[in-house]
Amino acid sequence: MLKLSVVVPFYNVRTYAPDALRSLELNARDDTEFLLVDDCSTDGTGALLERAARDLPGAVLLRHERNGGLATARNTGLDAARGEYLAFMDGDDWLAPGHLARTLAAIQALSCDFVRTDHVQVTGRERIVQRAPCGPHDVVADPRTAILPAGRTTSVDYPYAWAGMYHRRLLDRGLLRFTDGLRTAEDRPWIWRLHRGARSFAAVGLPGVFYRRGVSTSLTQIGDERQLDFIRAFDQVLSDTAEDQEAGVLLPKAVRTYCAIIAHHIGSIERFEPAVARKLRSMSAEALGRMPRELLDGALNSMDAERASLLRRLRRRGAALSGASS
Repeated sequence: MLKLSVVVPFYNVRTYAPDALRSLELNARDDTEFLLVDDCSTDGTGALLERAARDLPGAVLLRHERNGGLATARNTGLDAARGEYLAFMDGDDWLAPGHLARTLAAIQALSCDFVRTDHVQVTGRERIVQRAPCGPHDVVADPRTAILPAGRTTSVDYPYAWAGMYHRRLLDRGLLRFTDGLRTAEDRPWIWRLHRGARSFAAVGLPGVFYRRGVSTSLTQIGDERQLDFIRAFDQVLSDTAEDQEAGVLLPKAVRTYCAIIAHHIGSIERFEPAVARKLRSMSAEALGRMPRELLDGALNSMDAERASLLRRLRRRGAALSGASS
């Protein structure tokens, strides 16, 4: 068995793929494979990946016949992975030289299910280190203890799959796969499931992933209907958490986070196409209507006045529409 498998999806990132591939070359080792997943690119990215499959040590090229989205592309890589440990990178980001080796050494030394790392957020020429909100570094802990409290940023609010490394036993237990077809927020059900189901983890610092913000082809920058998948993603978070043995303790956090994400999208609704904006309002109102009323009231009461007011108006709108249709 190889020591490490790195899953790297690519979709129409010809401008950025050379940086990503060069960084993989600077992390290549005899015991590492790079699973390059071409999610049916149409801009020339595929030709770059074909060249990498020939020249990059450890590279394995996997192709989709049709575009499936990031979650499905990651699953394709996971299905082919042979490593004892697994990691992720996105095709428009890059790694510092030796980052994978340092992270692998850390998870092996700690002997835990997974580790979470810091990362560097890149916006144009600006570089900002973003810390993983996971408590003290290099201390092995129960992942469940990092979900709460509800009113603070915790490890489940830092969902980036590429900010860490994972033992294969998590894949064998079904904890590393993503919900097929989710076009955005695919990492939200994933991180919640990971923290509920894994037995041990640690934060290790190591900010060696460079994450590009403001990429024009990124879904975070495109206001089309794919963005609305966050509703489906958080519905899954709620339904999965409701079945947990500690649902009563964990659901308030899940509901509050869902509310915060709805408020974020509604608060920047002008970036959406008009038809998508209308659908966003109606789907968000319906989502609020599905939440347990007591937990929703508690979440709104704990939020700042501006977001709470926005969400209460949205909830009233949903209730009015529901009453009119009944």
